[in-house]
Amino acid sequence: MTRFLLGDIPVEVRFKDIQQVRLSVHPPDGHVRISAPRRIDMDTVRAFAMSKLEWIRRVQRRLRSQERTMLHAYLDHESHFVWGQCYPLAVREHDAPPLVELQHNRLLLQLRPGSRHERRRALLDAWYRQQVRQAVPPLIAAWAPMMGVRVGCLFVRQMKTRWGSCNTRSHDIRLNTELAKRPPSCLEYVLVHEMTHLLEPSHNHRFKALMDRFMPDWRQRRHQLNNAPVRQEA
Repeated sequence: MTRFLLGDIPVEVRFKDIQQVRLSVHPPDGHVRISAPRRIDMDTVRAFAMSKLEWIRRVQRRLRSQERTMLHAYLDHESHFVWGQCYPLAVREHDAPPLVELQHNRLLLQLRPGSRHERRRALLDAWYRQQVRQAVPPLIAAWAPMMGVRVGCLFVRQMKTRWGSCNTRSHDIRLNTELAKRPPSCLEYVLVHEMTHLLEPSHNHRFKALMDRFMPDWRQRRHQLNNAPVRQEA
């Protein structure tokens, strides 16, 4: 690992077996990290970082101005988001199989007496993952013919630095479990974004032109999505 200063901004650089330079800004304080292909030198990395300086500062300002996310204790009346709406958590202890259910005005978490924090979190994480898995197939069925792409396997998991990713060889798509907490339009945007990468791997002018054709309001959706305190990535 190597470090350098971009003006007054510390930057951490890791060289990996990857094809493209990846720059990310991490909450809560806006830490900057670059992953770079082994074939390029530090001067190229510095030049890339300098070209992104305005974007880095903008993301850092946004991260520092956001309210800190409340650490969940998974207790009664705690607030949790489901598809962009806030619901109070209702924790019920019963000697019965665990259950997570979204009801009219609450998110019910039923578990066995004495279940610890880790167990409560695992149950809710699994439920959020299932929400995404259920919501995506109809979207793929609607978008794939229109875009002229084929989607391979779908994976849903916790992701620290991305909302989604794709493999352009296998056509597999990975989505962040946290998307179940954002508005449905955000999930649709991330899915279409990754499906567009099956046509154009990079974020170049062709990629943006394709996104403009498929989803004209994608920039508004991206803005809505990135208001969440999740690491921003270029």
